[in-house]
Amino acid sequence: MNKTNGNLKDSFSGESQANRRYLAFSKKAEKEGLQQVAKLFRAAAFAETVHALNHLGVMNEIKSTIDNLATAVSGETFEFNEMYPEYIQIAKTEGNQKAVWSFNVANKVEKIHANLFSKAVETLKNGKELTNTQYYVCEVCGNTVEASAPEICPICGAKKTKFKKIE
Repeated sequence: MNKTNGNLKDSFSGESQANRRYLAFSKKAEKEGLQQVAKLFRAAAFAETVHALNHLGVMNEIKSTIDNLATAVSGETFEFNEMYPEYIQIAKTEGNQKAVWSFNVANKVEKIHANLFSKAVETLKNGKELTNTQYYVCEVCGNTVEASAPEICPICGAKKTKFKKIE
């Protein structure tokens, strides 16, 4: 990999992280009643997304939908098989229970994502379109479910009201 490709990867990562960070900052500003600051953070977050997508496009990492799904399955599988188990062990060793919880719920949800993406790959490979279904995401742990939100999240125990319908 040449230096520019490495810089594109690093820039994609940095821009993606800035987007998420600014959205979190925006929510905090809203809670503090600072609506204009919240709006500024959302605007900057959107711009960071534009930058990240530009970098991803230049790296030619957006392929066919089946290839993109395969990439997603691979990434999610790596996270729940290798990355998060290691992170969980380190956090336990260091006594950081909040990190253990965060890594654990993410690990459980990554398995769900890998399964959803795998089903999509198989459906498309069979020449079919995915069934029209609704997705709901738990705003506490990220649990992603099809059709309808459960009364209680099986991952974190949050109530149904904490599930966001994805449009």
